[in-house]
Amino acid sequence: MSYVATLISAPQRRAVTDTLAARVADELPQARVGAWLDPGTAIDIVFDDPPDKPGVTAGLLKKLTNQVRSVIGAAPVDVVVQPQDGRRKKLLVADMDSTMIGQECIDELADFAGFKDRVAAITERAMRGEIAFAPALRERVALLRGLPVSTIDKVIAERIRPNPGAAVLVKTMRAHGAYTCVVTGGFTAFMAPLAAAIGFHEYRANTLLTDSAGRLSGEVAEPVLGREAKRDTLLALRDHLRLQPQDTLAVGDGANDVPMIEAAGLGVAYHGKPVLREAAHARIDHGDAPRPGFQHPEPRRDQPGVHPHDLENAGTGQGARRRRWRR
Repeated sequence: MSYVATLISAPQRRAVTDTLAARVADELPQARVGAWLDPGTAIDIVFDDPPDKPGVTAGLLKKLTNQVRSVIGAAPVDVVVQPQDGRRKKLLVADMDSTMIGQECIDELADFAGFKDRVAAITERAMRGEIAFAPALRERVALLRGLPVSTIDKVIAERIRPNPGAAVLVKTMRAHGAYTCVVTGGFTAFMAPLAAAIGFHEYRANTLLTDSAGRLSGEVAEPVLGREAKRDTLLALRDHLRLQPQDTLAVGDGANDVPMIEAAGLGVAYHGKPVLREAAHARIDHGDAPRPGFQHPEPRRDQPGVHPHDLENAGTGQGARRRRWRR
């Protein structure tokens, strides 16, 4: 059986070199340096089962990944190791906050209520897995009581920016026929414009409740969408699309994403918290965005991405309906 180790760096740094690729190949069994996916940014190294250990196990793949990281050392380069067959995924399920976008929406919204530091501290503890997600979310939402719903549009326009590779990842996967879904503990009022701007087929999120005066009530609709719901979404979409486990890709950053990441054929921790990095099949620690180089050739760099005005013109609306999934 053949496997592939893909070396990846951020496009603006181009830290992947022929020399590094050759050194990594020396560490892998029966390895050969493959094609550049993007010169200086991503290259494949193909290798086979060790002669004395046919049928590489997940444990051995993890060991080989750690060996490659030792070779990479301090260079700002990530590695993703996976079976070569099935590397092109047919389903993407991704977190939004601090993954597809660079911010935590609830923290930015709390800034307008004067509680950003307090809310951000709770967010950080929840994402590290130190406290349960659902009660932590209710506590943070309660501090938003009285904010005008229109503040959400202001936050999106002024504070929220997609990570540079987010739209590229989604566009590339969609171009190859994959289905894409955001599933997040964040809020529908943010996800409607953000998911559309980045290019996802659909989104799943929590709903902020409002009062008759058009202000946030300080409550979130029950049941809270949390870690189990994220995993269940991946599994439901996988079954609906009649896919195999190895056809699925999940990307996230926090403890809330662990079950989803573990259930995916390839689960990627993007600048992940320690608990997620330990659970994930692969990590992106250095790249500036969850780029698709580890599974698809990327589209040309002059393709349009997501710009701030895309978000400003998208509109929100608390009653926005999520897109329905389909074959």
